[in-house]
Amino acid sequence: MTRPVRLAINGASGRMGKAILDLLETDARFELAHAVVAPGSKQDGEPVFAHSSKGMRYAHDWNDAPALDVVIDFSSPMALHAALDHCTSRGVALVSGTTGIDAVLEVRMAEAGKNIALLRAANFSIGVAVLTRLLREAAAALPNWDIEIVEAHHGRKQDAPSGTALALGHAAAQSRRATLDAMAVYSREGQTGARVDGSIGFAVVRGGDIVGEHTAMLIGQGERLELAHRATDRSIFARGALQAAQWLVGRAAGQWQLEDVIATS
Repeated sequence: MTRPVRLAINGASGRMGKAILDLLETDARFELAHAVVAPGSKQDGEPVFAHSSKGMRYAHDWNDAPALDVVIDFSSPMALHAALDHCTSRGVALVSGTTGIDAVLEVRMAEAGKNIALLRAANFSIGVAVLTRLLREAAAALPNWDIEIVEAHHGRKQDAPSGTALALGHAAAQSRRATLDAMAVYSREGQTGARVDGSIGFAVVRGGDIVGEHTAMLIGQGERLELAHRATDRSIFARGALQAAQWLVGRAAGQWQLEDVIATS
């Protein structure tokens, strides 16, 4: 594509939306065409870039959205429903990092993937995508080794384990031809008994301003392999989302993953 990618952000006033907007000011690959915030947001109707001559303002819906190539969504399940409506009705690609998705929305996302290019990720760090690939390979190569996943985040994080930790667990379980639902152990307290063979354990740390740390431990007899990723700058997730958005434009309909991006970039 010779012209800039026409991009919309859903959840533009959130932490990730702001990080993406910061990068877009100097990224010639993209043209920001629409920025959606929640109805009632104090940003609604305000200029997106205060010093820009373009005069673009935040919107609370998709009614006035121009032609788009791709939408990046870091919003809420309710706001994602609206973005899906817009993307599927107009054939616009969608990159989403929204979490907390219920069964109804999961079905909608699966259906949308039949008609548009859709990429979802719990974590848009390119390094985490590589970590996931390495964990798949290691879990398959060491089928009898125990797996433990430890994650750490800032004290304001609401969910545990993190979506990234769960995604790592799913990757490890799938490589061993199993499901995380059958293998996961999320808490240990008191007289737990011996470790169940084949289980995947999770441990959670919360405190301070930790951006995000994930370690997958594969533990054998007399040796241990550790695969770890530590984020020190939140902008890595915004850069990964933009890389995914550029990559997704023009792709066939389907449910893509960030691992697909690193495999072909």
